Amino acid sequence: MKNITTFLQARKELQKKQTTVNSITQSYLKLIDEKKELNIFIEVFRDEALKKAKEVDEKIKNNTQGKLAGMIVAIKDNICFKDHFITASSKILEGFKSNYSATVIERILEEDAIIIGRVNCDEFAMGSTNKNTIYGPPLNPINKKMVTGGSSGGSAAAVAANLCMLSLGSDTGGSVRQPASFCGVFGFKPTYSRVSRYGLISYASSFDQIGVISNSIFDNALALEVISGYDHKDNTSSKKVVERYSDFEKKAKYKVAFLKETLELKGLDINIRKSMLGLIKDLKFKGHKVETCSFPLLDYLVPTYYVLTTAEASSNLSRYDGIRYGHRSVSARNLNETYIKSRSEGFGREVKRRIMLGTFVLSSEYKEAYYTKAQKIRSLILKETNKILKNYDFIITPTTPRTAFEIDKNSQDPTEVYIEDVFTVHANLTGKPAVSIPYGRSPKNLPFGLQVLSQNFEEKKIYSFINQFLTHNI
Repeated sequence: MKNITTFLQARKELQKKQTTVNSITQSYLKLIDEKKELNIFIEVFRDEALKKAKEVDEKIKNNTQGKLAGMIVAIKDNICFKDHFITASSKILEGFKSNYSATVIERILEEDAIIIGRVNCDEFAMGSTNKNTIYGPPLNPINKKMVTGGSSGGSAAAVAANLCMLSLGSDTGGSVRQPASFCGVFGFKPTYSRVSRYGLISYASSFDQIGVISNSIFDNALALEVISGYDHKDNTSSKKVVERYSDFEKKAKYKVAFLKETLELKGLDINIRKSMLGLIKDLKFKGHKVETCSFPLLDYLVPTYYVLTTAEASSNLSRYDGIRYGHRSVSARNLNETYIKSRSEGFGREVKRRIMLGTFVLSSEYKEAYYTKAQKIRSLILKETNKILKNYDFIITPTTPRTAFEIDKNSQDPTEVYIEDVFTVHANLTGKPAVSIPYGRSPKNLPFGLQVLSQNFEEKKIYSFINQFLTHNI
């Protein structure tokens, strides 16, 4: 088989009868075996994938195949797949099998995608490095000494290493976009409510959204088109009609806003800043209206995000207690010890930190000072963002302040890692759609992305903009 890296390529070869879905699947399984040292896949669904591939080949012969026939997909280890293990990369769910499938899984299977396996992630999707996992960190395929980013680090690395055509991840504060930037691939977080969260293990329910990672903007758009739409199993999902995202449109001119504070951020990598300034010139040269706006709330994004998400996490993760399900300590002698020891043994350090912080900000003494105030700031952030988007089509920022850093680098201060999310949490706090696109490389050949954010349900506009103006820079 030729070097196929996208579904668009595979579909063309399948249409010309130059290959088969079975052959494509075999090739990807071989690559997964050859690149085991990357520690990306937790489990490979070898027999199941090959069985499905043969079924799809038959459908292609009969011309009854779905939209995603032959697409090889990896799924993050926090998205439920019926009769398959799911652990959220946590000891507390070790050995747990799901008895139902997430809506996104059902929808891609209905369109004949091949799910090839589940991939590594930060425990309960909490982290920006993918080092918070019981399976050990995955390695960045661009440079094995570097982190993949997180929490959907395995999802981004799987695509970058060509171990699948596309992967599904979850994005609570940049968990699809930040690793996409570190690994040099596309990562799209849709509008909150655009994609059903049914079957996604919750971290922070008002922030979580399933997203798509790919090597191709077309693949990304087509997959999001398939998984989007109302789901009666998720009452937060939107009934708004899903557009044909993969049918790109052309528009002569766009209005684009760059945020002054992001370009002036202390610690922003000099090469990333230069690329952003170059993009401003490039877009202006092409006749687009490009202006730099002030967004003085930038410094409040990360603190507001962590106060609110940890509060929701402390509530969502209370169900893992060693009684109903999850890890149960064998050394516990009574009910109280069962709760304490099971959770102490089952949760990792970062998850414990966030549960404790969330419990603190929700406590009666501090709720008004922290949680309630953070909710008010979230509303203010949304108001200011809408004010900008009233006059502009997009807000463009770097995806991350820097490129991937070394796996072995240990920071004693977790807030240093939290700052990695300074640009990405904006979209989750406001519910806006946002994408990271691969845009440049550092002198050490490490990729970095730029983020395009738009108004709610303007996914198609974002895809069309990227397809028309930005992919030439990749």
